[in-house]
Amino acid sequence: MATPAGMAIFKDKTAIVTGGASGIGRALAIEMSLHGCNVVLADLQTDAAEDVLKTIHALGGKGSVEILDVTRFDDVESLVKKTMVRNGGIDFMFNNAGIGIGGRVSRHKMDDWKQIVDINLMGVIHGIQAVYPLMREQGHGQIVNTSSIAGLLPTPIAVSNAMTKHAVVGLSTSLRPEAASFGVRVNVLCPGVIRTPMLKNCGKYGKMLTPVPKEIQLRTWERLNPMEPHDFARKALVEIAADIPVIIIPSWWKWVIRLHTLFPGIGHYFVRKMYNDFEEGIRSY
Repeated sequence: MATPAGMAIFKDKTAIVTGGASGIGRALAIEMSLHGCNVVLADLQTDAAEDVLKTIHALGGKGSVEILDVTRFDDVESLVKKTMVRNGGIDFMFNNAGIGIGGRVSRHKMDDWKQIVDINLMGVIHGIQAVYPLMREQGHGQIVNTSSIAGLLPTPIAVSNAMTKHAVVGLSTSLRPEAASFGVRVNVLCPGVIRTPMLKNCGKYGKMLTPVPKEIQLRTWERLNPMEPHDFARKALVEIAADIPVIIIPSWWKWVIRLHTLFPGIGHYFVRKMYNDFEEGIRSY
């Protein structure tokens, strides 16, 4: 297929995508493969990852599947080194694997906090710790960390998730100027609501600690106009190729963030109102 201007950055390159078996990771992997990138799908869901690989091959792309638990640094480091040896380098590292934990903080146990930190934050740290020294040595590379719009705004009923996502934004934007000195780019993805499997099945990709009927969960998400994963991936790769530091998609969220930054009182008012409406919906169900 024809490669749009700027997207040639992915041609004949190698990318590791953690959490590549579903959702955003799946969409990014398929879209990169369409532009000639050799994609390593790193995930615990090997059957789902193999299905993604079949799609990539059917579209004429290249890739492979590796089982990976991002909470285990030794495993992440081993995969990075294996990929370096097999491909002669790593051009892109997408630290994308994550889960969601929803519910009031009063319902959290220490195991819940540990689980979401281990996956959403330490998983990103493990990816950086494994690949960054090697990218510095080779003199180039791009690390793309997946955060969320929840990493830029207050997010009640998902406090533990928002905490990890804020941390990923801070980690990425702080590492970026340091890494630039060595030819390594660092970007952070802040998706709005994307129509991933997590929207419909939080239990498989995390947990909902406050009992919320599926109908109310889906109705709440639909109000935020979910974007299809492949639409997100196409737009995200354009901004990754352009080396945009913080990538916010859909773009209308930028206005929400700008409003909250300039007028935090108004922002907190609307967040509190949404929270109260959500709580009222649970009570009246």
